[in-house]
Amino acid sequence: MAYSILLAEDDSSIAKLLHMALTASGYCCRIAEDGHRAKQLLVDGRYDLALLDIMLPGLDGYQLLDICKENDVPVIFVTAKTNVTDKVHGLRLGAEDYIAKPFELLEVLARVEVVLRRRTSETGERLLVADVQVDCIGRKVYKMGELITLTPKEYELLAFLLQNPNIAFSRESLLRQVWGYDFYGSTRTVDTHILNLRTKLGLSNYIQTVHKVGYRLELM
Repeated sequence: MAYSILLAEDDSSIAKLLHMALTASGYCCRIAEDGHRAKQLLVDGRYDLALLDIMLPGLDGYQLLDICKENDVPVIFVTAKTNVTDKVHGLRLGAEDYIAKPFELLEVLARVEVVLRRRTSETGERLLVADVQVDCIGRKVYKMGELITLTPKEYELLAFLLQNPNIAFSRESLLRQVWGYDFYGSTRTVDTHILNLRTKLGLSNYIQTVHKVGYRLELM
């Protein structure tokens, strides 16, 4: 299942731009053009993240932040209020991040990924890398919202790397951690499974080869 994001933005051109970028990255995105509509969507649905402008018609972003906190929805402010005092105020109120306009789309996507990854690591239910999401409870893997079929060991290897990001593991260590101490196969088994994960999920830029060591899943 794709992550669901609420986008509260009254500038239609910015809303369309963000919506296009988020959906292209595999997220399910709903737009609210004012604060009252955003409140209604929050009450009626379940969201994994909210991107909120602060200066909205009706209810403003700060008021919506309180509603998001009541519904356990993390918030990133995306706003033209660029003063440092405003940023500090927003973060102290409980926002996960604060992005000033004008922004770069890649920066927004990266910060969305970081917040979702942090939240999912806290709950232990889902893990995230790029446009790939791992449902730890259902043992399912999605790429841009589409279910991808992995073998049991491919899944376990991916989940292990995601649970231990930015750490270099030797092939022997991965065999012990994923296949178990009683596995007597070759370390080439690890290479084959890594290749399969890179190919099936497009993670060549994330699952990196560490020369003379093994592999590392690199995240921000």
